[in-house]
Amino acid sequence: MSTVLDHDQPLDRRLRFDTKVAVLLRDDLPTWQRLNATAFLISAIAGSNSELMGEPYVDADHVNYLPMLRQPVLVFEGDAEMIKNAHQRALRRELAMAVFTADLFHTGNDVDNRAAVARVGTAALDLVGIAVHGPRNAVDRTVKGARLHP
Repeated sequence: MSTVLDHDQPLDRRLRFDTKVAVLLRDDLPTWQRLNATAFLISAIAGSNSELMGEPYVDADHVNYLPMLRQPVLVFEGDAEMIKNAHQRALRRELAMAVFTADLFHTGNDVDNRAAVARVGTAALDLVGIAVHGPRNAVDRTVKGARLHP
């Protein structure tokens, strides 16, 4: 993963990654479901690519903390049709993608989660969220039209 450092920008805007991580959530979900889906979706992205992970954190008292993603995660929202279209665009672009379906709010473990997704064909998935990682332009085109989550 490469980054570009633009010295003409303010310090907080200098680092530009060549890839992007984006989450797209259905806009009619209750807050707890948005948070739950986001956590699961990002865990899939982070777990699938070790290069996305930064170094462990250490505070001034030398307490160690786990590493986090090295780059920002943008969270968007849109209606069910927006998510379905973004899902199709991500598939066509062959982006790394995680899906979260409505059925997963009713399961309690990874085995049941995977079984719930496996029971449904791609076009019939009741998607409430997706997460994608890939080249910046491809991710931008995939979530085009979605609003940044408030």
